[in-house]
Amino acid sequence: MDFSFSDEDRAFQMEVREWLSGAWPAEVRARKAKTATGRVWREEQMQWQQALAEKGWAATNWPVEHGGAGFTPTQTYLFDLELARAGAPNVLPFGINMVAPVIMKFGTEEQKQRFLPDILNSRVWWCQGYSEPGSGSDLASLSTRAIDAGDHYLVNGVKTWTTLAQHADWIFCLVRTSKEDRKQLGISFLLIDMHSPGVSVRPIITIDQPSEGLQEINTVYFEDVKVPKENLVGEEGQGWTCAKYLLEFERGTVYSPRLKASLEHLQELMASEPLPAEDQNSFALKLASTEIEVLALEFTELRILGALAAGQNVGPESSLLKARGTELQQQVSEMWVEYSGYYALPLDGSTPFEGDNFQPVGPEWSNGVAQSYFNLRKVSIYAGSNEIQRNIMAKLVLGL
Repeated sequence: MDFSFSDEDRAFQMEVREWLSGAWPAEVRARKAKTATGRVWREEQMQWQQALAEKGWAATNWPVEHGGAGFTPTQTYLFDLELARAGAPNVLPFGINMVAPVIMKFGTEEQKQRFLPDILNSRVWWCQGYSEPGSGSDLASLSTRAIDAGDHYLVNGVKTWTTLAQHADWIFCLVRTSKEDRKQLGISFLLIDMHSPGVSVRPIITIDQPSEGLQEINTVYFEDVKVPKENLVGEEGQGWTCAKYLLEFERGTVYSPRLKASLEHLQELMASEPLPAEDQNSFALKLASTEIEVLALEFTELRILGALAAGQNVGPESSLLKARGTELQQQVSEMWVEYSGYYALPLDGSTPFEGDNFQPVGPEWSNGVAQSYFNLRKVSIYAGSNEIQRNIMAKLVLGL
């Protein structure tokens, strides 16, 4: 197929690049560029998403009738490429990229009118309630219950590994509304206000938590939480169908723009701060090999974009992108650790002595290399482990 971009596509890319140069705040850009974690504060993230919404570029995967950007698949790819080059974050996926498509497909008109405008304009923060302490990859074994109590459900249970739940206004949850012979048939999809009585959030402190306190994941508890029945998306027992539909969006992420930007940054550092001669050649070979693998992933993504442009669905290819993309995320983070050497060693400030300030050692670019490495260990597990993705590909692509 033809992988070249049209003049219209290139003009769009330049438009995005020019807009980003002014819209992505210079002070945030400078601070974010100094660390490998690339994290921003909640207020900065919300302000950025609201700027994208004002421009009309927040919801690249939405239909135009709901306020979507109206991008072609190629424009979406180029948009992501320019965000990566500028160091600007993507929108948080939980609202715009995950729950919103489910509401559009399975929700009522009232639910669309109630929730979609706030999601589009980042007036609310969403989180995802799928995994439980005993239900991760085997998600159908979840035990959080929603009991019919007349005009509402009464929800009891626990969700875990809930990203940024401490900031969330709403959570979309898979809950069990009935017991069936097939576990998947008794699951429903609920939207729950995080400010409801009986909802509590407790942080999970992980090894990658940075020194500035940007804690990421949590456990969410539900104790007799009243949820109005109008917050049920689809029908009772249709939650598994909603979940599979949502996971296509979560797994269908385009990875190569961020990976390419990270490798380009590493190559720039190597030019200005080369490794010792005895290490330089072997590391350069590893870097070149990784770059080739990222380019191969990019061409795979472009093939899928071509299929989307022709009106085809992503299907099991989303599993391929998820498995290969997350493995390369980990591989690139390992390259950063190797290049950083002892500068990548994380600081342990858990038991400081009086007078210790635990300031990072080494150049500014090395700040957060260890945190990024540790944080990315999870990516091959969430949204369905890569082992599960290979089972999906074996069944649906190879017919095994």
